[in-house]
Amino acid sequence: MTITKELNGSSLSLALAGRLDTATAPQLEAELKQSLAGVTDLTLDFAGLEYLSSAGLRVLLGAQKTMGRQGTMVIRNVNETIMEIFEVTGFVDILTIQ
Repeated sequence: MTITKELNGSSLSLALAGRLDTATAPQLEAELKQSLAGVTDLTLDFAGLEYLSSAGLRVLLGAQKTMGRQGTMVIRNVNETIMEIFEVTGFVDILTIQ
């Protein structure tokens, strides 16, 4: 998985490409822990994301909890396969998906 990071003041955008799974979830988790201080708007761009596992869902839930305390988190460009995972797991009710 590749992560493209763009910080603009207190807004952070991360574009993910590839697979967010057990092998790559720690990479995203580390990036978020390192980058979220002072961020009030987090955008995750899933345009290039092909696969999402439960390990990835756990990282997204952690990011949502953090951003719920300090600002907002939005997920954009979700493909049908990943949207189905969000729907089946109930994450559509937890996350802001555009």
